[in-house]
Amino acid sequence: MHSLTHFMETISQDTPLLLQDRKVTIHKTSMVFPSKQTEKKSLFLSNIDKVLNFDVKTVHFFEANQDFPPQIVTEKLKKALEDVLVDYEFLAGRIEMNYETNRLEIDCNAEGVGFVVASSEYKLNQLGNLAYPNQAFEQFVHKTNDFLKIGDIPLCVVQLTSFKCGGFSIGITTSHATFDGLSFKTFLDNLASLAANKPLSVIPCHDRQLLAARSPPCVNFPHPEMINLDDLPSGIEHGIFEASLDKHDFKVFQLTSKNINNLKEKAKVINNTAHVTGFNVITTHLWRCKALSRPYDPNRSSTILYAVDIRSKLNPPLLKSYTGNAVLTAYASTKCEELKEGEFSRLVEMVAEGSRRMSDEYARSIIDWGELYNGLPNGEVLVSSWWRLGFEDVLYPWGKPKYCCPVVYQRKNIILLFPPYRSCEDGDVELNIRVALPPKEMEKFQSLFYSFLI
Repeated sequence: MHSLTHFMETISQDTPLLLQDRKVTIHKTSMVFPSKQTEKKSLFLSNIDKVLNFDVKTVHFFEANQDFPPQIVTEKLKKALEDVLVDYEFLAGRIEMNYETNRLEIDCNAEGVGFVVASSEYKLNQLGNLAYPNQAFEQFVHKTNDFLKIGDIPLCVVQLTSFKCGGFSIGITTSHATFDGLSFKTFLDNLASLAANKPLSVIPCHDRQLLAARSPPCVNFPHPEMINLDDLPSGIEHGIFEASLDKHDFKVFQLTSKNINNLKEKAKVINNTAHVTGFNVITTHLWRCKALSRPYDPNRSSTILYAVDIRSKLNPPLLKSYTGNAVLTAYASTKCEELKEGEFSRLVEMVAEGSRRMSDEYARSIIDWGELYNGLPNGEVLVSSWWRLGFEDVLYPWGKPKYCCPVVYQRKNIILLFPPYRSCEDGDVELNIRVALPPKEMEKFQSLFYSFLI
């Protein structure tokens, strides 16, 4: 017991004292429009896009750069947004329902994206550990709902907040229907290139018909990872993306390279080593902790979901520059008894099998399923990895971000993987894991997290 306590102390991250008020003042809100006239048209949204019709909020922090004070950055950023909206014209549009097709689509009407200029009374180094989930980061992003006029919901709002030290943050709110993680990274690369008066780094591919359902739809596989909402009784909680109003504890768990390598060694007992990736062993570890943090029932079945990029899985493959959502949820499922007592290597194999299952035919089957049913991904927990998306590698004229993170949200069934906040104190940390759970479940999750690592 003593060794476990010592182990937890060496790699756990204590809850820091969080500044609740960032003392942010909004100076100006406006709309940004494409710098050239764009074609008025409707953009088809795939069945994957329409499921992800909710906002994603990220904050990108930058240290002071004497050549680029916040005022100059504000001007350059606004001009780059105007220019990028020529090539990403859908981002200046609005989501609407096409009642003839009964589908959501984007009306590319050039109504613009929101732009907010703000300042904080703090210095950047007074904000504390940027990797720790802090509800107060909400003050660095702006809501899209009723942005400047009631009923108007832009697909993107950008807020630049300057700090007393000359550093600043860029908070971006986008509808997930517009981008997945990979295409958002490409968008940021292009925004950064235009801000530096360079051409686009990647020519985006906007043809979302590439992920349209087949006609007629052909569902060739069972899809337990999806649930038809029309089959559920009213009042039943559903949807992995549903935000809870219950009070949750937030915690960041950290894994070092040594922790991850130890998990890989455990998994190699019966596995082909090609399947023993860092992502697979981490996902399996989190699956066990999440499922067993609830009251134990050996016969209860637990399903884990995790996003798989299908660009390379399709035949022919999608271009890497595809701008829509090209991710589907793979799954693994077993009883809690096996999660508690079974071989870790066997559980890792189940997770690996979920990714291998995602062939062209399987992906098309899920998309066709979405054409036939009103459904959402269905599981006990979704592991969403921002670990290697590379937002922190985007090179703007004023430098790379010091750190990028999402704004905390109350979703107890989604676990987020993030790169570490690089500082001298946590140089050996490889991964930050953000978890939000009710207090009793968090206590159990934390105990399992460390005991399963030994």
